[in-house]
Amino acid sequence: MTENAAMSDIQVPATGLIAFLGLGHMGGPMAANLIKAGHDVVGYDPVPAAVEAALAHGIPMASTAHEAAAEAAVVLTMLPSGKHVLDAYRGVDGPGLLSVAKPNTLFLDCSTINVDEAREAAVIALEAGHRSVDAPVSGGVVGAEAGTLTFMVGALPEDFETVKPILELMGKRIVHCGDHGAGQAAKVCNNMILGVSMIAVAEAFVLGEKLGLTHQALFDVASNASGQCWALTTNCPVPGPVPTSPANRDYQPGFAGALMAKDLRLAVNALESTGVAAEMGPLASRIYDAFAAGEGAGRDFSGIITEIRDKSV
Repeated sequence: MTENAAMSDIQVPATGLIAFLGLGHMGGPMAANLIKAGHDVVGYDPVPAAVEAALAHGIPMASTAHEAAAEAAVVLTMLPSGKHVLDAYRGVDGPGLLSVAKPNTLFLDCSTINVDEAREAAVIALEAGHRSVDAPVSGGVVGAEAGTLTFMVGALPEDFETVKPILELMGKRIVHCGDHGAGQAAKVCNNMILGVSMIAVAEAFVLGEKLGLTHQALFDVASNASGQCWALTTNCPVPGPVPTSPANRDYQPGFAGALMAKDLRLAVNALESTGVAAEMGPLASRIYDAFAAGEGAGRDFSGIITEIRDKSV
């Protein structure tokens, strides 16, 4: 029997305990959807407000991350950065999650982190006798609440088949992008496209205003021509043409400017580590870093149009 065949015979039970670590704006609704589907879930978050919200959604809470992970079949992390993930796995002032988890626990990281960090996390998990999957998400808080997220998954094929039924309870599109780290690779590439395209769409609308075009006229043309893109037709940065876009709610996120700035920094890190001669990605990163340094941090990333408009003559 080959090593891969032997591994494929080992399955984490879909009904096993899921430890969900990180119950913020995204993690809380995701964990709630698992509870609604009948999964056995225990959560942990160090932030009191997140704990209160989780309890209100019927999510049982552990007193520590270690307590949550100790008996889990799957340890799902939704943390702010790669450092948080690696510190949690290894431990900082004591044992890490990898040392307290049962052998062959599946570590499923849904955070958005550097590709290199995701690959490092997989290596140390495997070396500790566990399994590893990276599955960052797209879809924002609305998608997390509705269970319509897109998951970009980096995993061995047998591990992908194990986590897919779990992910399908939180998302509507689950894509196996390749081996460890491939999920994060897909996420940074996608969000670099999104950041660059939103800036272009916003600049076009401001230009249209200067040229005397109404927002609706430009939208009607571009949304049915070669300028069509998600940043225009779903997250339109001006109010009116797409009633559900954040522009109609004074740019309440949605997908916050601080998160776009973070994701573009991850994309730039990947560009630098691979030697890609990119110019638009780094430029978009600088623009969103400046946006997120002020009030833009808490506004939808489409609010970048207000910065462009304000700086225009």
